[in-house]
Amino acid sequence: MPYDATMMADWQIAEEAEKYMPTPEQWRDKLYLEKDEVIPYGRVCKLDFLKIIDRLKNRRDGKYIEVTAITPTPLGEGKTTTTVGLLEGLGKRRKNVGGCVRQPSGGPTMNIKGTAAGGGNALLIPMTEFSMGLTGDINDLMNAHNLAMVALNARMQHEANYSDAELSSRNLRRLDIDPKRVEMSWVIDFCAQGLRNIIMGIGGKMDGFMMSSKFNIAGSSEIMAILAIVRDLRDLRERLGNIIVAYDRRGNAVTTTDLEVAGAMCAWMSNSINPTLMSTVEHQPCMVHAGPFANIAVGQSSIIADRIGLKMFDYHVTESGFGADIGFEKFWNVKCRLSGLIPSVSVVTATIRALKMHGGGPQVVPGRPLAEEYRKENLSLLEKGIPNLLHHIATVNKAGIKPVVCINAFDTDTKEEIDMVRRYAEQAGARCALSRQWLAGGEGALELADAVIDACNEEVDFKFLYPQEMPLRQRVEIIAREVYGAEGVDWAAEAEIKAKLLEADPALNDYATMMVKTHLSLTHDPELKGVPKGWVLPVHDILVFAGARFLCPVTGSISLMPGTSSNPAFRRIDVDVNTGKVTGLF
Repeated sequence: MPYDATMMADWQIAEEAEKYMPTPEQWRDKLYLEKDEVIPYGRVCKLDFLKIIDRLKNRRDGKYIEVTAITPTPLGEGKTTTTVGLLEGLGKRRKNVGGCVRQPSGGPTMNIKGTAAGGGNALLIPMTEFSMGLTGDINDLMNAHNLAMVALNARMQHEANYSDAELSSRNLRRLDIDPKRVEMSWVIDFCAQGLRNIIMGIGGKMDGFMMSSKFNIAGSSEIMAILAIVRDLRDLRERLGNIIVAYDRRGNAVTTTDLEVAGAMCAWMSNSINPTLMSTVEHQPCMVHAGPFANIAVGQSSIIADRIGLKMFDYHVTESGFGADIGFEKFWNVKCRLSGLIPSVSVVTATIRALKMHGGGPQVVPGRPLAEEYRKENLSLLEKGIPNLLHHIATVNKAGIKPVVCINAFDTDTKEEIDMVRRYAEQAGARCALSRQWLAGGEGALELADAVIDACNEEVDFKFLYPQEMPLRQRVEIIAREVYGAEGVDWAAEAEIKAKLLEADPALNDYATMMVKTHLSLTHDPELKGVPKGWVLPVHDILVFAGARFLCPVTGSISLMPGTSSNPAFRRIDVDVNTGKVTGLF
């Protein structure tokens, strides 16, 4: 029986479901794992990736299911709820199913969005652990990342204070780092706008090297992107050693290897290579691994988790961040290219409220009540917004996949509104399913599960949007035109100069193209909703992530450190001092 999601908060549903959650030992037996393949961490456990993949290497892969969405409102449209509901629905159909989602950042959890555990009866448990650090992967990442900054600043201090002979006596060589060309930042896993720009090293010569610096949020760290795409520990170690921290005064890259810190960084990350295993409230297995944002990074859970999930399960579900223009595009052209894995189907999550917003509805503001247009039937507004859904269906079709549209239902949606979305989706060649997983769990997601099973039985003519050898500017042009709907690309003078230099370097030929763009619009401007026409994509910079092997064209105004709102979630989170249980998470 599902819990009464209309009367119980998410943390209350989680608390009840956790009473029956499998223990690490029970998961081992349920999933036919060996004793040494499960690493207990209190109520959850990690899975020993290397041991599992070695034992199951000859087993045939299961069906690979990706979940994406239309362009969301600032509230999000329920991709994780859909992912978890799909796991539960497939479980109700007695399928051997599992999945993987990204680990949530403490920034959104304690700010506007709240936890990313799903919601209602489509929820991941244990919810408190999931929302507040889990098994320490993000903490390990922050330590690894910030250790590189410690090494950099200490080296700059020593080079400023010692002669070449004195450096040599300490087994150091002069790197001659240019303080104006430090590429790396510090990271913290909160939305802390006051740390976007800082001056460090204030004091005397023993207080570090004085310079401008900054903090970014942990999800934007290159190390987080690396964790999402590595294939094994050797790959992780190599990529960590290639991270560019700064440039010297002659323009040469200074890497973590030059600073002799890459090995220690990998030591911090060695435990994070293994995914964490969690549970839906209906006790289907779901891994949690990596947490890069999609608007500023790759936006995917890990290749490692997908590799073992496809060996362990007949149906493996993974989730991509934000809409299909960002998350799916990066899944399609970056993650699948790096992993060699071919998806069976893509689920496009849609809500009627978001389609009404794209049709010209009032602004949706987190923390404020939804306008009447979103709470009452409005077919005219809905129909005007449906082109956004059709645009994302067309994007998925370009990959050679027939998508399944999931209407993530709210109690305010009317039959006429649902029928309209279904009609347009099916006319566009997509399957369409109504899902009420928030209200009814797996029972509410049976229509979605059946549509996905049906789609998985079809042959996939999978193809990338562009060949690997295509030059950077051409890649950006084709992404802008074919995925975003732009008429072209406008390169700022400095960005174009940098692009030409990068294109001329044969060592960068295999670098992936990782677009940096707002998730709130198909364009670079978050205020432009629906499917804008007659616009050009401006590119004003290119970030180079040599460890991840990404070239990241930057469009619009994107901050790598979000700000905390005036009404953040942390105001409602507390601890019951009698039981020690965390309350107020949503």
